[in-house]
Amino acid sequence: MQDLPLGFGFALAQNPQAMQYFSNLSEPEQNTVIEQSKTMQSRKEMHHFVQELGQKQEYF
Repeated sequence: MQDLPLGFGFALAQNPQAMQYFSNLSEPEQNTVIEQSKTMQSRKEMHHFVQELGQKQEYF
């Protein structure tokens, strides 16, 4: 797994559902999510991105 970008790591730490979802992904899937997180341009955008990950947990 790649190193987590700082903002993504902080956002995950604040959202237990998103952290759980991310942790359950395979390494290639995690890397894809990390690459997607690198495209976020603001804290608000990152928060929304991570919030959506947490909502996916409900369907996991």
